[in-house]
Amino acid sequence: MNQNLFRLKQTFCSIITIGDELLIGQTIDTNSAWIAQQLNPIGIPVKRRIAVGDNKQEIIDALERERKDSDIIIITGGLGPTSDDITKPVLCEYFNSGLVENEVVLKHITSYFDRRNRPMLQSNLLQAMVPEVCDVLFNEEGTAPGMLFKDKGQVIISLPGVPNEMQYIISTHVLTYLKANFKTPNFNHRTLVTSGEGESFIAERLKDFEADLPPEIKLAYLPKINIVKLRLTATDIDDSTLETQFSRLKKILQNISIIDADLELEFVLGQILATNQKTISVAESCTGGSIASRITSIKGASAYFKGGIVPYSIESKQNVLDVQENTIHHFGVVSEETVIEMAQKCREKFKSDFAVSVSGYLEKKDHDNAVWIALSSANTCLTKKIIAPYDREKNTILVANAALNLLRIFILEQLSLAS
Repeated sequence: MNQNLFRLKQTFCSIITIGDELLIGQTIDTNSAWIAQQLNPIGIPVKRRIAVGDNKQEIIDALERERKDSDIIIITGGLGPTSDDITKPVLCEYFNSGLVENEVVLKHITSYFDRRNRPMLQSNLLQAMVPEVCDVLFNEEGTAPGMLFKDKGQVIISLPGVPNEMQYIISTHVLTYLKANFKTPNFNHRTLVTSGEGESFIAERLKDFEADLPPEIKLAYLPKINIVKLRLTATDIDDSTLETQFSRLKKILQNISIIDADLELEFVLGQILATNQKTISVAESCTGGSIASRITSIKGASAYFKGGIVPYSIESKQNVLDVQENTIHHFGVVSEETVIEMAQKCREKFKSDFAVSVSGYLEKKDHDNAVWIALSSANTCLTKKIIAPYDREKNTILVANAALNLLRIFILEQLSLAS
C-alpha cells in the first residue's frame, strides 16, 4: 500500500471503548482521555468518544456509525482471554477474515508466562491467533496484541483495554503510523496555569484580550478545583504570533500565574525545591496524607521530601507531633495557633527547610468548613484560613491545591529574601 495513501484531507478520529463495566460505572474510562491527549498534538482531532457493551451487534453498529464521519477508529477493550472478550471474533466477522497464528506473538506469550513462572492455559495461547487481514501491533506489556485494519481508505485500530498495554502500543506503534500516513495541520499549544481566581472572574478580565485574538488562535478555559488552566491553540500560523499573544495573556494574569506550562502544582513545587536544594515535610490532619501523596508522585521527590505525619486525632497531635495540650485546649484543634505548632514541630522533627500543616473540617456539621494552613521556615511562619464549601472529596483536593500553592509562594518569597 502507498504510504501516503491517506494524505488527502484533514482526518478525524473516533474512539470506541468496549465493556459492560464501562456502562454500569464499575470502571471509569480513562483510555479515551489519554488517547485524545496523544492525538491532539499531532493534529488529529477526536470527532466522538463512545462506549458500548460486550455485544456483537452494538460493536458493529458503533463501528458503522463512526466510519461515516471519521477516517480513524480506535477501539479499546475486549481482547482478553475470557469468554466476554468478543472484540477479536467480531472484527474477524466484520472484515470477513479468518484467524492465523502469529509466531512472534506466540513466542512472546510463552516467554511472558515462563518469566513469571506461571502456568499457561489454552485460552492464553489463543491470543496468538490474529485476523489474517490485520497488521499486528506488538504488545510488550501484555499478551494481547493490537490489530490494525486498512479498509476503504480508513484505518481501524483495536487495542487492549488494560491502560498500560494500550498506552504502550499507542506510543510505540500507533502514533508513528498515524503521523506517517495522515495529513495533520500544524497545531501549537501554550498553557498558563493559574490559581486564586475562578473561571468567570478570569473570563471577565480577558474579554478584551479574547476579542482581539487572531481567528487562528483559540482560548480555552480548563478549570479544576482552585486551579484554572488557560490554553491558547494556534492552527497553521507562525510560532511568533502565538508567543506574542501568550505573552499578553501572561502579563494580564501575572498576579495569579503559577507557571507557563501544562504542569501540575506538585511538579512546579518539586522543581523549585530541587533547583534550590531545599527540603520540605508535611503534617496533615484533615487531608489524611493527600498532600504528601501529591508531592511523592513526582519522580525524584526523595531529593527534597523529608517525610510526613498524619496526626488525625488530638492524641496524635500531642503525642506524635508534640503540639502542646494547652494550645489545643485554649484555641481548639482547628485554629491558627494549632497549625502553627504543627508546622513548626513537623519541620523540627524532620529537619527540613520548610514545612506545611493543615487542620480543619471537610464536612458540614455544626460549624463552617474552616481549614487552617500553616507554612513554616527557620525564620518565620505564615498562616491562611480557607473555607471548604464542597463535599469531602472535593474539599480534600481544594485544601491540597491551596496548601501546595501557598507553599510554592512561601518558598519563593523566603528564597528571595535570603538572596
